[in-house]
Amino acid sequence: MRFAKIVYSIAAVYGFIVLAPLYFLVGKIAQDNPPPITHTEFYYGFAGVALLWQVVFLMIARDPLRYRPIMPATIFEKLAFTIPVVILYALGRVPVSTLAFAMVDSLLGIGFLVAYIRTRNLGHRNVITMTRAA
Repeated sequence: MRFAKIVYSIAAVYGFIVLAPLYFLVGKIAQDNPPPITHTEFYYGFAGVALLWQVVFLMIARDPLRYRPIMPATIFEKLAFTIPVVILYALGRVPVSTLAFAMVDSLLGIGFLVAYIRTRNLGHRNVITMTRAA
């Protein structure tokens, strides 16, 4: 359970550090990676949803057993970014810097998978212990 707490805490802190500045960088991103962003509602929507996931990661970090049923969704959340970026990079449509961020997400996704596997039997033991105590 300690591993799950650590990996989800690291993911949340990293996510907040990387994603929060997006709210202030729309012009810079458009300048550095043309064409300009024409539908800022999608851009800010992405940033908001991505930040929301960091809150979910913090919730899981606080109580991995309680929120274990959400862990598979967090793994898919990481895959939903990593897989398209790898494909786009292979097609020459995104820079290596974007691939680097995707690789960090893939490592976090692997950490989430390991956390999910390692907490598999812990919840069952706690239910048995609570049942015996009653």
